[in-house]
Amino acid sequence: MQFAKWHGLGNDFVIVNGMKEVVGDYHKQALAVCDRNFGIGADGLVVLLPSEIADFKMRIFNSDGSEADMCGNATRCVARYLYENQLTDKTVITLDTLAGIITPELIFENGRLVTVKVDMGEPKLKRGAIPLAGDPQEQAINIPFLVEGETYHITSLSMGNPHCIIFVDDIRTVNLPVIGPKIETHILFPKKTNVEFLQIVDRHTIRMRVWERGAGITKACGTGASAALVASVLNGYTDRQATVKLDGGDLFIEWASNNHIYKSGPAVEVFRGKYLL
Repeated sequence: MQFAKWHGLGNDFVIVNGMKEVVGDYHKQALAVCDRNFGIGADGLVVLLPSEIADFKMRIFNSDGSEADMCGNATRCVARYLYENQLTDKTVITLDTLAGIITPELIFENGRLVTVKVDMGEPKLKRGAIPLAGDPQEQAINIPFLVEGETYHITSLSMGNPHCIIFVDDIRTVNLPVIGPKIETHILFPKKTNVEFLQIVDRHTIRMRVWERGAGITKACGTGASAALVASVLNGYTDRQATVKLDGGDLFIEWASNNHIYKSGPAVEVFRGKYLL
């Protein structure tokens, strides 16, 4: 199986052209391919397929074999992969995902690709759309949340996948490997959740660490960075444009007047190869 290894700020993916390659059982292959000791090693397996409603269909499988609705970093990588492998000559590409149509745009300056900008769509704030237990029409902004005897104040929303955002004074004090999985699998999140801890630096800068649903600690999370800005605005901490500083680097996020979230950042190919099934 031919593959390419890409990353967006260290959030890494194995991309396979499913229109040419036979992948087999996607869930099983994700577990094998993503294993960092016995496989290629990645946070996720991305399979590209034909679509009747968009330019391409993108299916994303986490390192634990579960299927993700959407992934912002993978979207940037896929857009550049498609363009540079001459699968499309478009610089604005539509991708069919479980979260709906996502539209990445390749941004060039003087003929050189400088960033990939993704229209992440509109944030969903009601509990029923996240989903989060409780009144489906209510929002969850700065609400108390009890985990293992400790009370956190969370803001929860969906960017095509669920996010639980917690603001802290010092992000270095967060024991992410311990608290992350406990919140991810909490009974209040029927489809589990991504978990983001945020430290506000100033009104245009956010420091973030993430525990991703189905993948654990990752260097970056595009949907998480998007949710981070939304939560920060809703709680009055930042303006509607900010740089989100992740373990793997920076993403620029904008919550535009049309209510859409736009995310800009890099996408890098690491290597290509043949995976022996």
